[in-house]
Amino acid sequence: MRKDLHEINRRAWNEATKAHNSHKADQSHFLRDGGSTLFPEEVDLLGDVDGKRLLHLQCNAGQDTLSLARLGAHVTGVDISDEAIDFARRLSDESGIPATFYRADVYDWLDAAAQRGETFDIVFSSYGFLVWLSDLRAWARGIAAVLAPGGRFVMIEFHPFLMMLDDQGGAVAHSYGGGRLWSFDEGIGDYVAWAGAALTPSGYLEGVQNFRNPHPSHEFLWGVGDLISALLNAGLRLETLREYPYANGFPAFEGTVALPGGRFAPPPDRPVIPMMLGVTAQKDGS
Repeated sequence: MRKDLHEINRRAWNEATKAHNSHKADQSHFLRDGGSTLFPEEVDLLGDVDGKRLLHLQCNAGQDTLSLARLGAHVTGVDISDEAIDFARRLSDESGIPATFYRADVYDWLDAAAQRGETFDIVFSSYGFLVWLSDLRAWARGIAAVLAPGGRFVMIEFHPFLMMLDDQGGAVAHSYGGGRLWSFDEGIGDYVAWAGAALTPSGYLEGVQNFRNPHPSHEFLWGVGDLISALLNAGLRLETLREYPYANGFPAFEGTVALPGGRFAPPPDRPVIPMMLGVTAQKDGS
């Protein structure tokens, strides 16, 4: 586990989160009036969350977490970024949607929660979480430890295959899987500005222009096999594995085509490729 690199990434996320939220118009009003930042795919994978204790790991600035609370879940969000959690708490207060948010490294928080005896009906991870995890087996064990008997882990993620491709999506630029470290000096970019309306359902603002992150970033390149093996080794039972030929809110490479509903896909003259991955797994009851 690379806690030293997690800390560097925390600083990069603090800066990136400010830029990301600068493009999103009046989010508290949007959520208060019944708006949601969720896509249909995660809603389908999660199923009915009404009345469920739901833990959203690496929740970022809390928009999806609060959207889940609007569906009736009792939500807890955890993220390493100070800026993201501060924003999430303000958004909860200003929107009037109750939620609990913690600023912590996900590994530390899961260990502490297990020691406190906390359990959840659903643990949820979404969109861009996988590359920030330096130890998949420890992460999966932590999830299993806080799931109640019969509880479910649910995830939606950009497909690890995409991490192999160059910026044009036409050549293999990186080796696949294995947790290989990929470090880059330019840090986390302003992907909300790239995606535009697809990631700003409350309305798009110009916000921060020409954002450059002053902090580097360190990612870990995992494959589907790495991910599923970690969940199985933690004692979870695989229920669902889905691959999608488009990516929600993420123009993964130059030339992607915007589709209805905030989706992006390769142009029609390019091969169909897997662009998102959905997984559900269950902890056996006792």
